[in-house]
Parts: sequence; structure tokens; C-alpha cells
Amino acid sequence: MPFVGEILKHRSVSIVGLAKNAGKTECLNYILKRLPLDYFNVAVTSIGIDGETTDQVTGTAKPEITVREGMYFATSESHFRQKRPLAELYDVGEEETALGRVVTAKALQEGKVLLSGPSSAAALKRWMRSLKDFGIDLILVDGALSRLSTASPAVSEAMVLSTGAAYSANIRELVNKTAFVVELIRLPLYAGPEPDLRLSSFSSLDAGALKGNRIIEVEGALTDRLLQLVKNALGEGEIELVVGDFTKVFCSQELYRAFVRRGGRLSVRMKSELLAVCVNPVAPNGIVLDSDTLCRELSERIGLPVYDIVKNEYEV
Repeated sequence: MPFVGEILKHRSVSIVGLAKNAGKTECLNYILKRLPLDYFNVAVTSIGIDGETTDQVTGTAKPEITVREGMYFATSESHFRQKRPLAELYDVGEEETALGRVVTAKALQEGKVLLSGPSSAAALKRWMRSLKDFGIDLILVDGALSRLSTASPAVSEAMVLSTGAAYSANIRELVNKTAFVVELIRLPLYAGPEPDLRLSSFSSLDAGALKGNRIIEVEGALTDRLLQLVKNALGEGEIELVVGDFTKVFCSQELYRAFVRRGGRLSVRMKSELLAVCVNPVAPNGIVLDSDTLCRELSERIGLPVYDIVKNEYEV
């Protein structure tokens, strides 16, 4: 089924990129353009600043975010004053950001906007709850660079992932790195007994103190340091590590593979639903990957359709 149709089945969806210029904003605009607003109320916001015409880091041109008539959007007071489409102000939040309070408005005509919404995952969740009286059917969240926390199931029900040549200019490496992220998104839900031990990434335990514990819950981030500690404790039998969700995993692919080869398992308390993967085969430095090859190889690796939004303007 087309992934835009799948989005309509959820109350909240995050669009996240694995790197700047990975095509995330193009993907968001593609979705916004195709949502059925005649019977669907949609709200959109961003963590971080999005919608500017030029990337503030690379200096390259960026697609602006286009909201359609009837869409709700949240942005900072500063950027709300710069809006181009006519909009009706609905709410001014109490939380301060670097650009002022977060403003929620309804577009009265189609136009381009700068989005700079809640500045943290916690603030984003509070804003989402504040929409309960607006009759919103779907909330779309545009995540900022390396802010996969917006895709946490504690924040949004589902996600769309954007990747591309900006993440890696080698197709094989790009497929491998993206597939690893998808593998983490698909980590199984933990359904076992109460863990034997709970520890955090700041634990000062040595490997010997972990021996005899078969189920260990990690409170906070799973880092390379912590995973190495657990891996060193693996002897006879297996160890299962339990984390909150995939956004809490900050370990390298190489160490994770070594942990699994030693009999380790990783599971999550909450699971995200990945709806689609979109790619941008063009890097800011001018490198262009073969789109068909990239989409085919990545799709075969992850078992999901992969879309080049710019190249394929047909309905998907």
C-alpha cells in the first residue's frame, strides 16, 4: 500500500533524516502535498529550524516547507512574524525557545513557512497534547539533524526515514549504514520477566560484577563503553539487554555485531513503526549516486519499498 496511505492510519508520524541534505524536507513536502485535507485535520512542526531557503551549515539551497490551506503549524514567535501565507493564530505556548514562544496557527491559504517548534522531545510531547481540543487527526514532526529522539515511540507512533548520498557517497556503505539503523528500529519488544539488573551509561561496574545476570535493563543510552562492558561479561549462556527504544542505542555496528556473535541479544520496551524509507542520491558536494541501484539494493536489504521522492513524481 502507498506509504502516504499508511501515514493516515496513525495519529503522529516523524520524518527523520540520517544526515543533513538527506532529502527529509523534500519528503515532508511530498507528504503534505498529498494528504486528503477535505476530511483530515493535519498539524505540522519541527524540532530545530526548518524551512529556510539556504542550509545554514553547508550554504546549499534547501526546499522550503509548504503548508496548505487548513493545515495547522507550530513555529516560534520570531518565525511566525515572518510567515508568508495568511494564518489564524490559535495558541501561544508558555515555553520559551531561543526564538520566542511556540505559536500554533492555522493556514488560511497555501504558502511557505519557517518551522522552529518545540526545542526538545519533552516539549514536543507537551505541544502535541495541547492539540487535543483542535480536532487534529494527524501530527507530522520534522526532525532535526541527528535528533532521532523525535522518532521515539514515546513521541510519535510511526516514522519515515530519509537517507542519501550526504550520509555516505558509496552505495554499498550507504546501504549498510542505513540498513543497520533500520535493524535497530525493528528491535523486538521485550516480553520477558523482570530484569536481573538495571544499570545506566554512567555505571562504574566492571565486567565481573555483571556475571550471573542474564537480563539487564539499560536506563538511558546504550553506549559503546557500556556495551563493551556487557560483552566482556559474556560467558556461558546468553545476556539480553533491554533499552527504552531504538533511539537510545548509540553503539557502533561493529561492536553490536561482536556482542550478538557472543550470544548477546538486544530488545526494547517500546517499538517504532517504520513506514517507508526515502533517498536523496545527490550529495551537497555534487556527487550523484545511481538512484535506481540505490533504491533497489536498499529495498532488497531492508525488505521495504524505497523511494526517490524527487525522481518519482507519481503517486506512491
